[in-house]
Amino acid sequence: MGPAAPVGGAAGFTNDTRKPKRTRIRLAERDISPWLTRFTMKPRKVALLTAGGLAPCLSAAVGELILQYTDASPETEIICYRSGYKGLLLGDSIQVTPDMRAQAGVLRRYGGSPIGNSRVRLTNVDDCVKRGLVQLGQDPQAVAAQQLQKDQIDVLHTIGGDDTNTAAADLAAFLNLHGYHLTVIGLPKTIDNDIIPVRQSLGAWTAAEQGANFFQNVVSEHSASTRMLLVHEVMGRHSGWLTAATTRDYFNIIDSGHFIPGLGHCEKRWSVHGVYLPEMELDIEAEADRLRQTMDTLGNVNLFVSEGACVETVLAEMIARGEPIERDAFGHVRLDKVNVGAWFGNRFGALLSADKVLVQKSGYFARSAAANEADLVLIGRCVEHAVQCAMNGESGLIGEDDNRNGQLRPIEFSRVQGGKEFDLNARWFNDVLTRTGQTLGIKGKSMVH
Repeated sequence: MGPAAPVGGAAGFTNDTRKPKRTRIRLAERDISPWLTRFTMKPRKVALLTAGGLAPCLSAAVGELILQYTDASPETEIICYRSGYKGLLLGDSIQVTPDMRAQAGVLRRYGGSPIGNSRVRLTNVDDCVKRGLVQLGQDPQAVAAQQLQKDQIDVLHTIGGDDTNTAAADLAAFLNLHGYHLTVIGLPKTIDNDIIPVRQSLGAWTAAEQGANFFQNVVSEHSASTRMLLVHEVMGRHSGWLTAATTRDYFNIIDSGHFIPGLGHCEKRWSVHGVYLPEMELDIEAEADRLRQTMDTLGNVNLFVSEGACVETVLAEMIARGEPIERDAFGHVRLDKVNVGAWFGNRFGALLSADKVLVQKSGYFARSAAANEADLVLIGRCVEHAVQCAMNGESGLIGEDDNRNGQLRPIEFSRVQGGKEFDLNARWFNDVLTRTGQTLGIKGKSMVH
């Protein structure tokens, strides 16, 4: 189904990209009176969407929302917009049937999102037009708002990162400006665990565990060559939490292993010898001096690197070479094109006189996994609270609020931001650095001296 043709002001607002009309919406085929008592009524119709990159929580969260609505308010109608905001703009949705409700629990066992994701920024008009999501001259926010009104949505549940949820809040504000109340309830999805002020985002624990499992196999490559340098690149644009937690979880795997040093099956060869995060200062020459002894003694070096580590330096070098810097619809640099892991491999490979350099990325493996038990418990708690907020007509991002002693609550969207830095002073991370043999260096921006 293609985007709807431009509509004038019949719905009370215009989808033209110029300033919207400030007239009130006429709620088509609906009486205004239900909104007067919305805080004492169960929602008649709710919509779900997942957006942004994948995380090991999306499928489980969709299933859990369907199950908990079926239990708490079986009369509430549920639809799911396909492919996030793309489906909302195109009016492409799935009606959740009784048979689907009965089977929704199976979604806890799977990764990905059954209803699909996309990266769409409603305020990026040019990108939406280019992708055929709206027609030239239309305002994507207005198109989305009209679709929500057409579908008679009372509550919109968004499962995504800070961009997804703040976009939904902006959409609700846009609708409210035109007299239509929409309750927006977000669930915090990001494997980076970098949403301010959410203490723990959904899927991050699983991603760390899966990244460790990934390297448990890849590390065997240390025996494929003499003087082997292995670089494990882990996702994490601004925050090093995932890389740090993946290293910690991998050390837990090592601790449960059995080694025969006299036969060359030595724990140190399977270990991690350096971990590098966006929040850490890196003196690459000093690190190479430290790691050279490891390479000379063991014949291999294993490094864990966040994809955002030293990224400013890598970008500066790309610009100096005249290489284009690609960005997504939100203006973020596409880190898969920057390839920080390869940069670390090239630099350290030369400084350590490596015979072979192997760079492996665990990102897609980790983010596409099914949620583990710890995440399933957190997802269940957050969804239960989200459904209760829907019954109360209360908007917000459901999470443990760092500024409220970790209280699970609907966090005000005005307080939600991305880019939360990892706390390098966390005791468990200092234990990690003790095992890698590193000295902590804290900084504001990634630099290479």
